[in-house]
Amino acid sequence: MDIWTVPLITIVLIICIIGFIAVKKWSKVPVVEVQDNQIPGPIEEHPFTLNPIIWIALVAVFFIGIVIFYYAASS
Repeated sequence: MDIWTVPLITIVLIICIIGFIAVKKWSKVPVVEVQDNQIPGPIEEHPFTLNPIIWIALVAVFFIGIVIFYYAASS
C-alpha cells in the first residue's frame, strides 16, 4: 500500500462530507414560484463562504501542498 493511500482516502471523505452538507442545505431552501431580485443576507455579505466548490478546491490545494512539501523536504 502506498504512503498516500490513507491521506487521499481521508481527503476524499472530507470532500464528500462537504458535498453532502451543501446538498443538505440546498434541499432545505424553500422553492418559491415567484422570482424576486433579493439576494439573501448571508450570501450577499459573504458570497464565497457558502460555495462548496471553493471549499473543495481549498481542501485539494491544501493536500497537494502537503504532498509537494513532503517531497521537497525529503530530497
